[in-house]
Amino acid sequence: FNALHLIHVLCFDYLCMQAIQGNDITVKSYKVESRITLRFAHTTVKSSVVNSGPNAQSIGFNVQIPKRAFINNFTMNVNGITFVGSVKEKTMARKLYAQARARGKAAGIVRTNSQAMETFRTEVHVPPGSKVEFELHYQEMMQRKLGVYQHTLHLQPGRLVPLLQVDVYIFEPKGIKFVTASNTLGEQLADLTKISHTKEKAHIVFKPTLQQQRKCENCTESAVDGVFTVKYDVERESNVSDGHFIQFFAPSDLSPLSKNIVFVIDVSGSMWGLKMKQTVEAMKAILDDLSMDDYFSIIDFNHNVRCWSEDLVQASSLQVDEAKKYVQSIKPNGGTNINEALLRAVQMLVRASNQGLIDPRSVSMIILVSDGDPTVGEIKLSTIQKNVKRVMREEFSLFSLGIGFDVDFDFLERMAMDNRGVAQRIYANHDAAEQLKTFYSQVSSPLLRSITIHFPANAVNNVTQNRFDKFFSGSELIVAGKLQPSDLTTLQSFTTAAAANMDLNIQTEADIRELDSVLGTHQHSFTGFARQMWAYITVNQLLAERSVAPTASKKRKITQRILALALEHQFVTPLTAMLVEGHDQGRPERLIADSPRDSKHGCCSGTKSKPLSILQKLVYSNPPWLLPTVALNPNEVAGEHESIIPEHITVDSDPHFIIHLPKNNMDICFNTDSKPGHILNLISDPGTGVTINGQLVGSKKMKNNKIQTYFGTISIYSKTDSVQVINYPSKYSSLHYAKLLLIRIRVTIVKEQHVTVTIDGKISVMVLLHRVWKKHPVQVDFLGIYMSSDNKYSTQVHGLIGQFAQEPKVKVYGVHEGADPKKKEATMEVKGNKLAVTRGWQKDYRHDKKRGSDVYCWFIHNSGKGFIDGSYTSYILPQLDSFLTAI
Repeated sequence: FNALHLIHVLCFDYLCMQAIQGNDITVKSYKVESRITLRFAHTTVKSSVVNSGPNAQSIGFNVQIPKRAFINNFTMNVNGITFVGSVKEKTMARKLYAQARARGKAAGIVRTNSQAMETFRTEVHVPPGSKVEFELHYQEMMQRKLGVYQHTLHLQPGRLVPLLQVDVYIFEPKGIKFVTASNTLGEQLADLTKISHTKEKAHIVFKPTLQQQRKCENCTESAVDGVFTVKYDVERESNVSDGHFIQFFAPSDLSPLSKNIVFVIDVSGSMWGLKMKQTVEAMKAILDDLSMDDYFSIIDFNHNVRCWSEDLVQASSLQVDEAKKYVQSIKPNGGTNINEALLRAVQMLVRASNQGLIDPRSVSMIILVSDGDPTVGEIKLSTIQKNVKRVMREEFSLFSLGIGFDVDFDFLERMAMDNRGVAQRIYANHDAAEQLKTFYSQVSSPLLRSITIHFPANAVNNVTQNRFDKFFSGSELIVAGKLQPSDLTTLQSFTTAAAANMDLNIQTEADIRELDSVLGTHQHSFTGFARQMWAYITVNQLLAERSVAPTASKKRKITQRILALALEHQFVTPLTAMLVEGHDQGRPERLIADSPRDSKHGCCSGTKSKPLSILQKLVYSNPPWLLPTVALNPNEVAGEHESIIPEHITVDSDPHFIIHLPKNNMDICFNTDSKPGHILNLISDPGTGVTINGQLVGSKKMKNNKIQTYFGTISIYSKTDSVQVINYPSKYSSLHYAKLLLIRIRVTIVKEQHVTVTIDGKISVMVLLHRVWKKHPVQVDFLGIYMSSDNKYSTQVHGLIGQFAQEPKVKVYGVHEGADPKKKEATMEVKGNKLAVTRGWQKDYRHDKKRGSDVYCWFIHNSGKGFIDGSYTSYILPQLDSFLTAI
């Protein structure tokens, strides 16, 4: 048992992985149970696992949870020794952890990330024969969107399980309108979900047998891999329980309010390619959705700001068609001037309002779509936020959509919350257009303005937000609070709002004791739901207030309130941590738990269907005894990070390829004349399951009538391990130094310098960060990639670099003076071709990132034509994890 080590990590939703990981293990059971009472869900995930192999090994337990959920309990039992978690204030948790270490006993911290905490991951290293039981609890409030509540559970057991069961219990005392469990797990499992449903209760159960789980009749792989989804809607009234009240408000059958919308679209160089294509596709659909009562305009911006129309225009079919043509013609290039674009949008709405063109009962909004931080004009984020808030009127709202992970999402979110809107991240993948359209559909039909829900002053206290700027069709407004001690038997509420053609005044009344008596007879209701739900809503609202607090004093007061509630209700929040300790049973316990450092950017590639993406933000801080193979090298600790790449192949700058041919004892260089957004394949090796691709970004503006391109994203994907390492320049500042081990893969990360990935000890790749001055008029941050010429690929390897694993014969002759006296010219014979080549040099930046060192090489013209197989365009792929097809 002395060998027991534990790592806890809270990472992110797209880091999809098997729920149970390890070799030679037996999963006895995997159970998920959700109890949803009046839209508040308490979910428990349990699994029992045995290390049935002959050796000690790590067993992984991974649970994906919704972004808005709070973990509130975790326990683990290893061979009869129980480890339990309790929520502490972060500083206190770290102090207790340090004290435990000082006593020769290890404890652990599980802490959340300020942006999100989407995947809970645990690894425990145990001897052979060990039995491990995991149990995780989390709570969340269901959000109504487009008329339905959707409860999602990620089911990825990763193997066949003798007892696999999912139970979802729904209790809505006012009545359930409908409940469905759509098949999202594949045709094979379509008829295995059973629903029993009465007026107030529903039970959804999914319990496939071992044989039903198989991908085929004799397969040993599980077909259970995806999202289990339950959708439902309810009748609604006020509800009182356990000294707390919950008021739900979602009127229907109202005429929509007219809209005044300014679409503000980022068309900088980084939007080139798929991002722009998807944005244009979404915008055309959104414009078609506008009604004749709506008014709109479009602003697109890079380093300049352009208006399709300087004033709002009516959404007639003629104007919509003209706007669609304009959007279709946009060509991304240049920098990003968010500040001026938003100020122009506000000015447009203010001018229309001053001229009496805006209906007083209409809704005015700005919808911003951007994929990067500002680089032109005002670039200080706090100043932009203040500038926008200063000019925005109370009747205007700002909605921010951040595409991908190069944008500071925290900034977009703060700015939206500051101006009565919301922000959403759009994942830059094949369905980005659908994500944009779905978001718009949620805000496209406003039904009410200026909603207030209030209660008698002597009846309630600690009321959550009760004034709302807008109510959109298909959504729901929720107000919660505490009841004051009194002899009242009913609670009254009064709601006022402005609709399209009238002002509403609604009065409701709820029995104070009725719900508690009903809950007491219901077996699967979530006890104490009203108390937890009030705390959940309050903590989330306080976290939002804290992010936009105008002063440090105000922020401290809000922080104190959040801490008090989180500790009382045992919520893991950005300000609290879960301390995990083992009960001593006469044997030493060794436990360490940690999580990523907070990051304002998020972490991942843009697709939920992708496998585990290990990124720079996963930083482990382990004691030397935990995993000796990842202990820090003294030189590395001191900042002397040795390059692991000896004789090498290089792709750097804009981008220059340097191919080292050891048998010929020479270096060959070539460039590619590609475009921003293109994804180039560097290595494609079906034999080892490895593909390495790079996506190009463009310079901020043209130089010599040409957009320069650089690698802005490098993806290293191992299909065998279902692991993808994706590198973005914006992520290198969020880490210090770390080594990560994942079975066959090692990732070494050095802050602001490089990331090195080694796969099975045979393939080594170093990705080097190049920073440029943020206000540089042309250049952008970019990445260089260095690979060992000794990498061991299979015979199937290909790609712009991979094809040279089988070194071709090269003959250079006829060396003579060239037009440039510093550069000799010659003829090269290679692959049956005779090529005119020039002697020159390129830069290797591994040891000197500023100046680089010169590498003399023979330069192949015309994008490597004749040296590489086929044309460079044959190496352009659709996605970062794609493999190359035949050339």
